[in-house]
Parts: sequence; C-alpha cells; structure tokens
Amino acid sequence: MHRTKIALIFASALLVACSKGTDPESPQTSATSEASPESAQQASLPAGITLVETFDGDGAEIAIPYSKYKLDNGLTVVLHEDHSDPLVHVDVTYHVGSNREDPGRSGFAHFFEHMMFQGSVNVADEEHFRIITEAGGSMNGTTNTDRTNYYQTVPANQLETVLWLESDRMGVFLDAVTQEKFEVQRATVKNERGQRVDNRPYGRALETMYATTYPDGHPYSWPVIGWMEDLDRADLNDLKRFFLRWYGPNNAVLTIGGDVDKAKTLEWVAKYFGPIPAGPEVENLPKQPAKLDADRYVTLEDNIHLPALAMMVPTVYYGHEDEPALDAAAAILGQGQDSMLYQRLVQTGRAVSASVSHSCKELACEMWFIVIQNPASGETLAEMEQAVRDTLTEFASRGVTEDDLVKFKAGYESGRVFGLQSVSGKVSTLAAFETFTGSPKGIDKEINAYLSVATDDVTRVFDQYIAEQPAVLLSIVPNGKPELAAAEQNHEWKRTIPETYSDEDEALALRPVKDTFDRSVQPTPGVNPQVELPEIQDGKLENGVRLLAVKNDETPTVTVRAVFDFGQRDEPGGKAGLTALMTALMSEATTERSAAEFTEALKRLGASVSVNSGQYETTVTLNVLAKHLDAAVPLMMERMLKPAFTETDFARIKQQTIEGLQQARKTPQGLATRAVGAVMRGTEHPLSYPSAGLPGTVEQISLDDVKQYYQAHFPAHLSGVTVSTSLPHEKIVKSLGELAKLKTAEAVRPTIALQKPVIEGRTVYLVNKEGAAQSSLRVAQHGVPYDALGDYYLAYLGNFPLGGNFNSRINLNLREDKGYTYGARSYLIGEPQEGQYMMSSEVKKDATADALNEVLEEFAKYDSEGMTESEFNYLRSAIGQQEARKYETPGDKLSLLNNILRYDLPLDYRSQQGAMLKETDRKTLNKVITGLLDPENMAIVVVGDAANIRESIAELGMPIVELDEDGYVKKNETAEPSQDSASLN
Repeated sequence: MHRTKIALIFASALLVACSKGTDPESPQTSATSEASPESAQQASLPAGITLVETFDGDGAEIAIPYSKYKLDNGLTVVLHEDHSDPLVHVDVTYHVGSNREDPGRSGFAHFFEHMMFQGSVNVADEEHFRIITEAGGSMNGTTNTDRTNYYQTVPANQLETVLWLESDRMGVFLDAVTQEKFEVQRATVKNERGQRVDNRPYGRALETMYATTYPDGHPYSWPVIGWMEDLDRADLNDLKRFFLRWYGPNNAVLTIGGDVDKAKTLEWVAKYFGPIPAGPEVENLPKQPAKLDADRYVTLEDNIHLPALAMMVPTVYYGHEDEPALDAAAAILGQGQDSMLYQRLVQTGRAVSASVSHSCKELACEMWFIVIQNPASGETLAEMEQAVRDTLTEFASRGVTEDDLVKFKAGYESGRVFGLQSVSGKVSTLAAFETFTGSPKGIDKEINAYLSVATDDVTRVFDQYIAEQPAVLLSIVPNGKPELAAAEQNHEWKRTIPETYSDEDEALALRPVKDTFDRSVQPTPGVNPQVELPEIQDGKLENGVRLLAVKNDETPTVTVRAVFDFGQRDEPGGKAGLTALMTALMSEATTERSAAEFTEALKRLGASVSVNSGQYETTVTLNVLAKHLDAAVPLMMERMLKPAFTETDFARIKQQTIEGLQQARKTPQGLATRAVGAVMRGTEHPLSYPSAGLPGTVEQISLDDVKQYYQAHFPAHLSGVTVSTSLPHEKIVKSLGELAKLKTAEAVRPTIALQKPVIEGRTVYLVNKEGAAQSSLRVAQHGVPYDALGDYYLAYLGNFPLGGNFNSRINLNLREDKGYTYGARSYLIGEPQEGQYMMSSEVKKDATADALNEVLEEFAKYDSEGMTESEFNYLRSAIGQQEARKYETPGDKLSLLNNILRYDLPLDYRSQQGAMLKETDRKTLNKVITGLLDPENMAIVVVGDAANIRESIAELGMPIVELDEDGYVKKNETAEPSQDSASLN
C-alpha cells in the first residue's frame, strides 16, 4: 500500500472536512426597490413567498448565480438555474448537527438522518429510496457537527416528486414513527459505528481527541455518531422532542439547482412547504474555540500495526477573518511533497506519512498535525513529536515567501473551480454559505479573502495561534503497548450525564399541517427528458494512438488521461504488487527534478498529475485549468517518461508499502480481499492478490525489477488517450503534440497458465481476526466476462432486484428487517477474460451465521423464482431514467470514454443498452440471472473473531477451511475441505 493510501485511511477516520465560509455579517446583495426588476418578480410570486435577493455573478470568474426567497413559515429557498443537463439537485439543510444535542443525549442528529428515510405519513417504509431510485435518481443524507442535509439528484421531470417527499418528512414525519422503526434504525446506527469506527484502525481517534480537547458539555466534546450508551438509554419520545425542537422550516434551507422552471418550482415549493408550521425560534450558538492551558497527552490503544501521533492546536472558528491565512500556513507546513513536515519526516523515511491541515467547524477550528510512524526507522512517537515541534521552529525562522502563496492560491482557485463541475457541487456550496453565513453569495467574498492573503498575514496568524501554543497530543499505539506513547498520559476526560432533563415531562407539542390539497397523492412526473449522448471526437494522434475527446463547457478545466495497456494482471510470478510499487515510484523524483521541485511546479499551476495502477491498465492523468494546459502537459510527460527510480526513493517506498500492507491486515475487509481472491482464482494468480501485493511478495521486488517492468511497458504500450475539455478540439490536439511523438507497439498478453479453482458445493473459508467487532462476509461464484451488449449486461439487470440497489432483497433483509448490517450488496465483476459474482457485507459479530444463512436463502429463492413483475418494472424504470445523470460532469464523460477505449465499444453503446433494456422481457432476464446463479456451489469467505463465530457457522452444516492472513490454508487444518479448497495449498 502506498503511503498516500495509508494517510487517507487515518485522515478519513480522524479529520472532519469543512466547507469554507465567510463572515456572517457580510452584506446582502443590493436590496430590492420599487423600480428594480426584483419588484416585478415579487409581484408574480405565489402567496407566502418573498423575494430576498438575486445575484447574477457580477461578472466574477468564479460565481454561482441564484435567487433567494423566504416563506412565511421561515423556510429559506435558494434557486440556481443550470440548463446544461436535464436534471435537478435538491438539498434540504437543517441547521442542526451534533452540536445541538444535550450531554448524555449524543447521536440524536445522526440518528434522525437514518430515521427520516423510514417513511412519513404518506410515504411508506423504504418508499423514499424506492421512489427516487425508480425515478432514475440518487440520494443520501449526511450529518456533521453543525448541520444535517438530505439531497437528491433526479431527472428534471421528477422535481415535484422530490419536493413532495422532502416536505412530507419535514411536516408529517413524526406521526409515522413507530417503536419498531426506532429499534431497527438504532441497530443500523450501531452497525455503522462498528463498521466505520470500532472495526476500523484509528477509528476512535477523532472522538478521543475531541473529548480531550473540549470541556465536558461542550457541543464538540462528543462524536457525531454518538456514544452508543446514550442511544441505548434514549427512548422514542426523546427523539421526537429533538425533532420538534430543530426540524422546523424556519431552521432549514431548501436549495434547488439545475434544469428548473423558476415559476413552476416556486408554485410547488409554496404548495408543499408553505402549510408546514414554523418550529421554535433558533438562535446561532456562540463561537467556542477550545482553550488549553498546557499540553494534554493522551494514549489510545487500538488494533493497529503502525503507531501514530495526532497533535492538535486550537485556532479560530469557521468564517473568521484569519481562517484563510491559517489554511495557507497549514499548506506550507504539511500539504504535498514539497511541504516542510513531509520533507522532514516522509522524504527521509522517518515516517510513513505526515500531514498538516486546518479543520474548521461552525464554532471552532483546529490545526492538525498527523504523523504515522515508520517502525523500520527505529524512531519513537516521542521523536515524531519533536520533529513536529522542530518543523514549527523552522517555520518561525524560515518565514513565508511570495512563492509559497502563489502555490497556495493556485491550488485554492483550481480546487474551487473543479468543485463546481456538477450541479450538486454548486447547490451544496450555495446551501452551506446560506446556512452558515446568511447569504449564498458567500463564495464571492471567500474567494477574495483567500486570494488576498499576504505573507505578513500568514506570519501573524502562525505567531498568534500556533507557535508555542499548548496542544493536545494523542498517541495511537498497538493494543497492549502503551509504553510506545509519545509521553505518559496526563489528562483524563470525563462525561457528566444529567440525572434529569428539563423537557422529560413536557408533552409532545405536535405541529399539525393544514393542507388545501390531498398530500397522500404522489405527484405524477412530466415527460422523461430526452438525454443525448455527449458528442465524442474519435480520432488518432499522429502516432496512431486512439484519441477520444468530449466537450465540457461548464467549467474552464481540462482532464487528460493517458492509458497504458498493462497492469496487475501482467505481473510476473512472485512479484505481486510490482505495478503499484512502480507507479508509486513514478510519483517521486524525475531525472529533471526532485519530488519536491516537481510538486512545486504543479502547485504553481494549480494542477495535478497522478499515476495509477489497475488490474489491466495503468494510467497517467492530468487535471488542470484550461488556461494552464500548455504549461502542464510537459510536466505530465516528465512524470510519464523521466522517472528517476533512485535507490533512496525505492528503499523508502518499498518499506512504506510493506508497513502499509501490514497495517491493512488489521482490517477484516483487507483480509477478506486476499482471501476471496485466493479462493476464487487460486493463490498464485496475479489478480488474486491485493493490488499492492503481500508483504512477502513486495519484499522480493528489486529496483531492477521495477526498471525492467517500466521499460517493457513505457511508453510502448500507450493504448489510448481520453480527454474532457472546455477547449476547442484543434487546440487539444496541438497541446498533446508530445504524446503524438511517442513510439508505441501493441501489447501482447500471454495466457496465464493457472487453472482457476472449481467451486463445488458450499465451503466456508474462515480467516481469524481476533477481537473484530464485525465480520466481513463474502459469498462468491464464477461469473461471465464483461460484455456491454450481451449476457453480462443482462445479468447486471437481473441482479438489480436481488442485491443491486438499496431496496434490493438482500439489503432490505439484512439491514432493514434484521438489523444485522449497515449495508449489503451483490454485484458482478466483469473482466476481459473472466468474471465473478459476489455478495459482500460487514455484519454484526453475533449475527454472522444468521446473516450468512439469510443470504443463502435469498439466493436460493431468487434462483428458483426469479424477479417478480413488480421488481421487473421497478428496475426498468430505475435504470432507464438514470441517463440524465450519466454524462453531467467531466468525470462522468471521461468514464464513458474510458469504457469505450478499454473494451473497444461502439460510441453509442449506452444507447444500445437502453434499447436492450426496453426490448428485453422479464422471462429473458430471469433466465440469464438464474442461469448464472448457482446457490449450491458457492465459496463463502468469513473474516472475523473465530473464537466467537466458528461454532455458530459450523451449525449451518458446511465444511470450514481455515485460511491464514496470506490466504493460504493453515497447515494445522483438520476440517474436511471441499474439492476446490485443495488448490489453495
């Protein structure tokens, strides 16, 4: 595993991202007047809606035009018109997160995120998911410390349906809440915590840090997902009171963007949301940055391989005028290969990863320093702490240069532009600024603030908030090894849970909705929008390499991807992980510059060049603003053609990879990946390994192996180039002139002389993961190769009702009916030569056997009966209407091009699939999927705490074969193996 992947595992578990904002006191756009166009708009508005402001962008390079309205009940409505694609995105943001919870009642906001998908008075349980999916849409909800939002992206003709759904759960949700639904979602939240927190390396680090940093009772002193004992203690009335307090229209922002008719949209908003009564008045919480009087050291023992140090210094709060300069300081200190902390710790091999970030929430911000130790260096966490402190001392003496800010600002501008490529990105940006600053226009002020940061500003904020300030220092160490901590723990955090609450005896003050229409009637959508495939330029570069390009007019950006026809499948025996190791080294020094110098050159352009390995392909991808394309292409070529492959870089990256692979073994999911690969393909098949290999295989790779592998494939096996661009095609062809000069040759892939195991009968392959809070469950069988216009596509359709969507049989059974899991899916894995069919889920430890039994019964029933007529109609509608979302962003369009290139598909293959969907009847789909399914012959991989789950699995009557961490049959195996297990030795 490359170091960046390790860093992502830790950072995603530890850090909470924040959207940037501006000062809540920012002035509104010019007020309406009697003579203004806004006055005419107001006169034509539905009753109960008032126009607040309009904004057309004012000619700014980065801006989102909008109109803002207010309903009499306090609901804020923001509309953004974008007619580039026939879809709409709807976001309802409630200004309530975990910071509104009471001590001892944590997790309520997140719990409601789950509960509000369980139906309302006029929407049955699980119907919200079904309706949106059947409409061809996507949906989700998220909760953080400061807000909860619910969002849907649907074809434009489904907007009224979405507004009906969202208004129903805002206005008449509580009447449909039952004790049974409450208990099911309580179990689901516990499963989510098990999967994302308790069963994940470093998963408890964030909550430990916050509990240590903030005083007892502070709104950030408990985790967003909550303490499970609080949810166990809560009853249904507690949750209802929380909803009635915070989920009124006056505490919400409804933001709608996309292909909308403004007048008709406002009519629907007035109809569905207008009758909902306002809730209690809501005032903003006071800003509450943490205050420390001395360093606080704490230790967390966890199931990890790599010890880590998280050091956090409190700063300001979201929207504070010093936030941009603090972000700049964090970038200079520890973001990118040229940053100070990276150079001190990672480049020297002392740490596997080291980064700095400035994380902001509504009430408080913090500067985070995260270091994952490299055990091979022999250094301690105490020395890692000293290295961080030495970096701060160096920063104080080094100062800030203009070049530092050129790179920071270019990256900021590029990130903002790329973030606005989708209508969902624009809508979520408007919603966040309105929620936290009182105006959707906040992005304009924010951009000016970031681009105006000066060197003196960065120096000042560093001196004021960071230098020599007290910090919280968390040492995360392997279980049973507290002596590895940076320092002895000197702080104990505690929780005070009130014996009573002031609202416990209050009657539930329901707010009846008085409609003038029948809310129980679901709206009838209009005509499905006609979706045109994006126009594809299909040609060749001068050297004969295929060039597929698609136009992107919405943002001034360009993405270029060079595709090389080789990958993990082509690795020689005993060298698993070679492709990933080579691409990791290609991200280091070139023959022209050091890694830091190369990163600096990219940062000045706000560009990125990434090298990624896949099973059959290796890609080099450039993302850049259109205005910098010609300056960035030479960097892409340098990365691709001039890797230095130094002994120093190789030794460091190889060691980091091995340490990362050891860390991956600490997760059931990581162990399951290798185990199912070994079972389904045979232990020596190149694709049976994780993409980064195993510790033992990476150990066998030499620098000469890397160089020879690179020379065998670069640049000869360049098979195609795909481009998403806002520039004219002629300009793109000219800019890619250096790619056109490369000498290429067709790649020849020898047949792999390994026979895949025969899956005969049902066998459980058990991998022990001592102390695992959940079990990783995989049920697999051989499938069919990828065929976009054949049985593979028909099998994909046939699987949709069984396990291919949220409302599938398997997910509803395991998650909603039984409460065994946070999610379960079945899916096809299609490859050029072969394929697999697999079900995967992370399930409660004590329900492992029961969950497995339910899955096998679902397979057997579906195999014997197939899908129902209702399920058939559902899948045809759901998949048939997804096209409106398929080609919205440059990334979506690039995915289309990459698939065409990978499998040499017709340019209109998606249209041909649409025709197949319309013309194929239920009988045919059932024949294909039941012909594929073989429930009596399946390989079952279970990774979990064997001491606790083996007995219950054995009661299911299937042979159990124990595998070790590398996917091989344990030498002391005594259980009678099935025939296919013999090939694992």
